Amino acid sequence: MTASQTPRRLTRPYVVASTLSIVLSVVASGVGLFVPEFYRDAEVLLPQLYGQDLLTLVVAVPALAGGLYYAYKGSLRGYVVWLGVTGYLLYTYASYAFLTAFNELYLVYVALFALTLFSLVGGIARIDPTDLKEALHGHPVRGYVGYQALVAGFVALMWLADVGPASFAGTRPPSIAETTLPVPVIQSLDLAVVIPSFALSAAFLWKRRAWGYVFTGVLLVKGTTLGLAVLAMIVFMLQDGQAVPLPQIVLFALLSLTGLALVIRFIGAISPSTATTKTHAGAETQTD
Repeated sequence: MTASQTPRRLTRPYVVASTLSIVLSVVASGVGLFVPEFYRDAEVLLPQLYGQDLLTLVVAVPALAGGLYYAYKGSLRGYVVWLGVTGYLLYTYASYAFLTAFNELYLVYVALFALTLFSLVGGIARIDPTDLKEALHGHPVRGYVGYQALVAGFVALMWLADVGPASFAGTRPPSIAETTLPVPVIQSLDLAVVIPSFALSAAFLWKRRAWGYVFTGVLLVKGTTLGLAVLAMIVFMLQDGQAVPLPQIVLFALLSLTGLALVIRFIGAISPSTATTKTHAGAETQTD
């Protein structure tokens, strides 16, 4: 790393923000899971909240803690994981802040929304995209491009099939028909942010642009974590007696497992020999 490049070692504001995010995520997910009748939402939504909380508590929180630790040590691999899981928590608690019925943890959801937004935006701004591209020099990208394009297309078709006919008919979409939600919040987030992000990332990576590697790493981790959360939601929905079409279960399982395999492949392909960062004294050290 040259003196002109931004060092990857996390500075105190990001460490503090992510540490607070870990603590508050444990509180929010733990209360949601273990305090009886805490949520005041429609019965049909409760299994989804429980599934999200379970995945956050047992997967996302440990992954964020590990990513934060290694990112602070200067690991590029850790940095990518830290960004991706932060993106998952941003998506999760943005949806909680806007979607769940008001409860005693509302300010916790808002705080998590703010902390993870700060960490994700600042973390992406600090990274040198050419650094990650060089660390993946020669690594094939077609699989990542195809997967991101597939996810963008599938989610777009799924949500447009839900909200499109309702928009033309002037009725409520089936996904919120049995709730008191004024609008489909998740569909709004996905159609406006997630789908364009996956499509843009796929296009950038196909053209071998440096930012395509950064966006791909972040979205693979974020998307896979969210996919696993959806599987957890499905388990709770089935236990609650809700009907979930078998093709939908199979498709989400395939997408999640494929995403997990691609995450492992992507992170593992980052060359340790390029993961250098500056110490506090200004000298370069090498990390893995």
